[in-house]
Parts: sequence; structure tokens; C-alpha cells
Amino acid sequence: MGNQHVTPKNGLWQVKGSGNSRATSIHQTQQQAIDVAKGIAKNQKSELFIHNRKGQIRDRNSYGNDPYPPRG
Repeated sequence: MGNQHVTPKNGLWQVKGSGNSRATSIHQTQQQAIDVAKGIAKNQKSELFIHNRKGQIRDRNSYGNDPYPPRG
């Protein structure tokens, strides 16, 4: 199970699994890339890391083996 990363690439946004050398998909907008990456992360029960244009992580979501699930 690989975590998914949304990162900038040449003015576009890519979805890339941890450890993969190639992007899973490339998108015009960050939101499009987030939507695709979120679906993959949910399916794989992994984590989603969203990076800003400088490549720094700006957001992170867990869709699986969260050691601290929300109580409700």
C-alpha cells in the first residue's frame, strides 16, 4: 500500500504513489489531482499528502489504518 502524493510538476499537478518513479496521472488543477488521489488513497486505505507549489506538504489525510480514529 503506497501513500499518495499530489505534487506540482511543470505548472501542472501530478498524482504519484510513494516510491514510484512515474506519476500515476497528471492534471490541470490541484483539485482534480486531489480528487483522483483521494479515491486511490481510500481504495488502498493509505494516506494522502497534498503539497503546495513549492513542494512542501500543506495537508495530509488518512484513509485507512489510522491509529487514532475519531470518536463520535
